[in-house]
Formats: sequence, C-alpha cells, structure tokens
Amino acid sequence: MAAPVIETCHVACCANRTPNVVSWGRGGTIAFGTCTSVALYDPQERRVVAVLNGHTGRVNTVQWIHRQDCAPESHLVSGGSDNRLIVWEVKNGKFIQSVECKGHTGPVCAVDAIYVEDSKILVASSASDSTVRLWLCNEAKEAECLHTLSFGTSFMMDVSLALLPGSRVPILACGGDNSQVHLYVQSNGELQKTMSLQGHEDWVRGVAWASLGGELLLASCSQDCLIRVWRLCAKSGTDARIEDNLTIIKMKEDVFEVKDRDVSSVFAVSLETVLAGHENWVYGVHWQPPLYKGGELQQSLSLLSASMDKTMILWAPEEGSGVWVEQVRVGEVGGNTLGFYGCQMSPDGSMIVAHAFHGALHLWCKDKDKEGHWRPGVVISGHFNEVQDLSWDPEGEFILSVGSDQTTRLFTPWRKQDAKQATWHEISRPQIHGYDMQCLAMVGRFQFVSGADEKVLRVFQAPRNFVENFANISGTSREKLLTSSDSANLPEGASTPALGLSNKAVFQGDLAPKTNEEERQFNSVSDQYQESYFHPLIMTEPPPEDHLLQNTLWPEVQKLYGHGFEMFCLASDSARAVVASACKASKAEHAAVLLWSTATWRQLQMLPCHTLTVTQMAFSPDAQLLLAVSRDRTWSLWRRNLPTPESPEPQFSLYAHTGKDTAIHSRIIWSCDWSPDSKYFVTSSRDKKVIVWGPCRLEDSVDTMLPPEIKPCSSILDVGDSATAVAFCPVLCSDNSYLLAVGLECGRILLYRWSPGQEPARGHDWSSCGETDISQSHALRVKRLRWRPRTGRVGQENHKKDGQTDGESEVEEESSWVQLASAGADHSVKIFNINKRAL
Repeated sequence: MAAPVIETCHVACCANRTPNVVSWGRGGTIAFGTCTSVALYDPQERRVVAVLNGHTGRVNTVQWIHRQDCAPESHLVSGGSDNRLIVWEVKNGKFIQSVECKGHTGPVCAVDAIYVEDSKILVASSASDSTVRLWLCNEAKEAECLHTLSFGTSFMMDVSLALLPGSRVPILACGGDNSQVHLYVQSNGELQKTMSLQGHEDWVRGVAWASLGGELLLASCSQDCLIRVWRLCAKSGTDARIEDNLTIIKMKEDVFEVKDRDVSSVFAVSLETVLAGHENWVYGVHWQPPLYKGGELQQSLSLLSASMDKTMILWAPEEGSGVWVEQVRVGEVGGNTLGFYGCQMSPDGSMIVAHAFHGALHLWCKDKDKEGHWRPGVVISGHFNEVQDLSWDPEGEFILSVGSDQTTRLFTPWRKQDAKQATWHEISRPQIHGYDMQCLAMVGRFQFVSGADEKVLRVFQAPRNFVENFANISGTSREKLLTSSDSANLPEGASTPALGLSNKAVFQGDLAPKTNEEERQFNSVSDQYQESYFHPLIMTEPPPEDHLLQNTLWPEVQKLYGHGFEMFCLASDSARAVVASACKASKAEHAAVLLWSTATWRQLQMLPCHTLTVTQMAFSPDAQLLLAVSRDRTWSLWRRNLPTPESPEPQFSLYAHTGKDTAIHSRIIWSCDWSPDSKYFVTSSRDKKVIVWGPCRLEDSVDTMLPPEIKPCSSILDVGDSATAVAFCPVLCSDNSYLLAVGLECGRILLYRWSPGQEPARGHDWSSCGETDISQSHALRVKRLRWRPRTGRVGQENHKKDGQTDGESEVEEESSWVQLASAGADHSVKIFNINKRAL
C-alpha cells in the first residue's frame, strides 16, 4: 500500500466546558468532546489517536459503553447541542458513526449506556427539553425510543444505568435540579418509577452506579457540597415480612417490588454514607473501574469526586471500621481559574484525570516509590475557543498560536528519554489576556507582536527562563540561543498584576527572598501584596496547567498605539525590520495599513488604499514587496523604496492594485501568500476561487522602478467551497512546480500543484494532489495555514547522534517531508506531515 500523502502529526485541543464530557475507557483511551468533535486521546503515547466528526453542535457528553468482561470497548456514545445522540462503533480499528438517535428537542446534556440481552445497547439520555429518554439500538443499526420521561419544568443533570442484582432488569437513576435522585425500573416493557431518594439540599449534579457482588452502590453528588452513597440489595421473601425489631438502631430502608416475566423480587435501598470534604459544588463522581480476575468481576470500593473548589478527592472505606474516609486529595493551585467539572479514573486505578472550567485536563499519577502519593502528569492541552492565527518560529522549531480564548500558546516537540517518537506539547503560554486574541507575527526567534480585540498592539520577548528551558528541550546549546537574543538584560520571567492586562518583567533581584528586617518595614501599601507570582522552572517534562498559567508568561516590552479599531491582522518581513498591522474598518480612513520599525517600535508609515478591513497581509520572502488583501474584494501591492540618506528607514510606495473593474474576486478575499521565489502571489476568496498573480519580478529588466503588468498567471481554480486560507510551500516540487495548501470553510484542507509554464487557458496548470480525510479535517473553518520554513519534521532531525551509519539516506528521507500547521475555528491546532515523494 502506498504511503499516505498527508499524515496527522499532532492535534492540540481541549475538553468542552460541560460536566459529562470526558470518559476513560477500559482500553486506556480517554474520549472527550472538543467543540463539535470527539477526540480519542492515548495518555501513554500522549497524543490524540483519532478525531470523530459527526455532530453539528457542541459535544456536551461522551460515554464509553463498558463491556461485562472489562475488555476494551467497541462502542462509544456522544450527545450534543445539535439535539442528537450518536453511537460510534469500531470497524477495522477505526471508529465510525453507527447509530443516530433523534428525538430530543433541546441540547443533550448527559448520557449513559449498557449492553442488554444479546448485544443490544440500552441508552439513557437527558436533555434541556426537561425529558429523559431511553433508546434501544439493535444490530441492524436502528434506534427506537422506548420511553420518554417528562419532568415538567425540572432538568435532569445526570443519568446512570445498571442491571439489578441477580436479574437482567435495567434500573435508571436520574439526578436533577429538584434535589432528588429518581429511580426507575424497566419491567414487562414498562418504565416504572420506584422511588425518589431524598437528602440533598441543592441540585444533584452527578449519579453513578457500581456493581458490588449481589448489591449495587449509587453515588450522587450535589451543589450542597456533599456526596451521598446509597446501597441497593435484593431481599429474600422472608426478610420483608419480619416484624421490625424496635430495639436495633439501623438505617431506614425503602423497599420496592419488581415484576419481570411473572417473577416478583423485592429490593431495598438504604443510605450507606454521606461524604463531606469539598468546599464548593461537587460536579462529578466516578467509581474505580472493576477488574476482571479469575473469571469474576472485582469492584474495589474507591470513589473519585471533583468539585468547583479546584480539588479532587479519592474516598474509600477504612479497613477496620468500614467508615468512608478521604484517602487522597489533589488539586490545582493559583491562576485565576474556576474549578473542576468532572473526573475519571484509569482502568487500573493508577491515574486520575479532571477537566476544568477552561477545558484543561489535569492528570495525576500514583507515585510508584511513595505509598499514597500522587504527582502531576503530562497531558494534552489546547485552545478552548476558536484559534485565530498561528506562526512558526523562523527556524521552524516551534509554533505560536493565538485564539479567542484570550491566550497565546507555544507548542514544540518533546522526546521522552526512551521514546522512539517525539510528541508535541504546549511548553509556554506567553500571553493570557483580557481580550480575545486575533493575530500575531513573529519578529525573530524570541520576540512576537500580537493583536487582540483592542486598539493596541503588544510586543513580547522571551524571558531567560524560557530560553534556558527551550535549549534543554530542543537539544540546542544554551549559549547559542542566549547570544541570538540580547541576554544581558533578559528578565527571568513575567507575571501579571492582579488587575492588569500587561505582563510585567520579573528580574533576578525580584526573586530574592526578603529578610525578616525588610518584611517588617513596608515601604508602601503595595509591598504588603506581592505582585510576582512567578517561580523559575527547570523543565524535565512538559509543564502541567498550573505552571503554564503562572510561570511561563513572557514579559511585554512595548505597546504600539495608532489604530482606531480592533486589531485584525499582522505581518512581519523576513529581514525582521518591519511589522505591518491593520484593524477592522468600514471606512477608508481606518483601513490603512500601518508600518512599524522593529528597531525603535516607532510608526514608520501609513499606507492608505483599501476601503474596508484588510483581512490578511504578507511580505514577499525577499522583503521587497508587501501584499494586502481586503474585504473590499481587491488586493494592493506595496514596494520598498531604495534607502536614501534622508530616510534610512524603510519606506513603501504603492506598486500595483486591483480596482472595481479589474478585481476578479467577487467576494471578500480571505487570504494571500507568496511563492518562495517572490515571483508570484496567490489570493483565495469566499467566491471559492483561488488565483495566482504575477510576475512580480522580471529577472532581465534593468529599470525596476516601472511596475510590470501584474495579472492572473493561473487559470481560476474553483475549490468548491469558500477558501478561507491559502499557503505556498517554501520548497518546490521535484518538477519545479509549486505546492499550495488551501483551507476551506467546511474544515477540509486541499493540496494542489501549480505549474507556471502550462497552458492556463485550459486549466492544465493545476493538479490536485491530496486532501485531508474526514478524520483529519477540521470540523469548522480553517482560519490559517502555515508551512514550516524548512524541510523535514521537527524533532526527527537531531535524534541520531551516535553510530550514524545510514545517516545519508536518513537525511534524504527526512528532506522529502514537509510540515503544515493549521488553525481551525473548531478550537484545534493541527500539524500535518506531508510526503513530497508520495505526491
């Protein structure tokens, strides 16, 4: 089988902001909803192994359907804001959409499922239409709605299904905003309410069954900060009739009867324990998964809970007394975050994971050396809203991305000591802002400019702590990196003042601990409240969320004022001398492009031409030309003037542009890019057209001041959907044709080769050479595409140090790969490896 043209190298994403959205399977895979997709994450390999696209609304709830024998699951069920449930099934190692359950009239918020007779699946779902529905999915891929429970004006927050002990009768527990847990039993085709368990004093947020020998345990958690555990057991006929002995004090039992196929059985429910320990709403409970040993299930009595107080607690009964106590408490410290939305435990009980309000996963692993100790583990992270822009560093070693979640994040590959493959991780969060981020431009390796929904541009520079850690990770010498950035005055790190938006630099002197004398004498009120939350890190593995939030910020070195509206796009030239910026505009006076000098950060020039927002800009690779495309459906090309003694700083003048009559695009032009030889540029638009224009450089012409006629050099390529992003690969193909990537509104990415010599009239100059399949594509529009500036795959180049016998062939093999990074409105950053030979 031929090698695939496009392979997914990394997906950076995080969990949605809903309680039931993470589920840990018996096969070790964590499934979580991210935007409108379900991601399958392998915590051992530390990478997303698959993305399931099928929902059209946000995924709110995900649940593996556990098998009786605890083998890895073959089914997964998810529910979303598109009012649908989807059951996914494994076929040949890949998950495909198997059954769809339609019927709810509001977003689905909770789901659970079990296998009933043969291999039919019974699914329970709760939605914000105030109903709980039971569905039966059979092998013929059909789903029928068996029962609908309506709760009037109440909402059920969580549902859980189990089989009654000693029978095949399903029992359903629902917990909701009326502070009760309702139990329903399905018998003889009817769904009967058996009882409501009273006791909680606020909304019930989570319910979970566990099967223990001949009994069931039900855990329920609530906004009253308490967890209740109930015990359900079968009573023999004689037990029920014995007169109550009033001398014995014991818990009150509620008894109910179930008739199934003319057999009547009696069950009793009693309160086992109430667990108090959390100081805020408890959002999730999860029993430790059972183990299959010696042909029988063994359920260990261990319950995990997650709360808005930013902690998770592991509860278990004490060995001697049987009293339930807190065994372990873990949590996050610092940051201005809210608490945890849910928790899950690995199949063997050695790892626990929580997901937080901001989508971040928090993982803890049992310490093998210290009994009862847990330590933070490495886990995936990503943006929790649309990713707006991204950029490679000039050497192609790491990626910076900005998003509407008000953060700037830095991703780079990391190789574990014994691992064959390097995995990508977020190792720094340079900017955590109070406005949605829009755009960024790298200026050199360790400096960038970013723009948000504000009129100011901010310039950031990497602190010494980041440069030193990055040297360790990438295996570059620290001295080499520190000389490339002005090392003498580099601050150690940065921190944000309590009510501020600007990251302030923290220098070596600020980190020195104060002596007792100094602490007694406060010079001013501000001395009583320490500003710096920064602690220098020595990273031996990718940092967990707490460190990313407060110890990896970059100091802000400059603010650039000049625009009248919110920032929209940025570009910087290859000589690192000029940055161009543009803001949202509905009038020509605001649509001007501003140029800034990176040496002084002064405004150099204003370039007026467009009448509406400039949507994207790009400097040519030789830094001589600046291209801007706009919402007014035209593009403009600016040329760098030759420096004169009067103005040594770079100045640009209008070189060429399209007008109303010469514009071929009939809708907003979303994106543009330059060919690597600065000869041609490409534009892509909402009118589904992609056009290459040129020639911008004539080799033999002497008088370069006269603008050549710049016209379409390619036939018009219709890509079938709004083309929201486009990028020229910096490396030519073997036959000297150009490789382009086009990102679409629907989330697909297409690869095309364009040969300038072919007859454009007949459309022979374009040839399609690959596209992302449904599991690789983004679920929503592609916001930005960027090729890695060099060939090869990051992290693959430098790991063969000793005994390099087949070095030559390996270098050649590595140079046949190019990498493409894409930012999507589906909250994800994706990195693809593309094999030029397979093209």
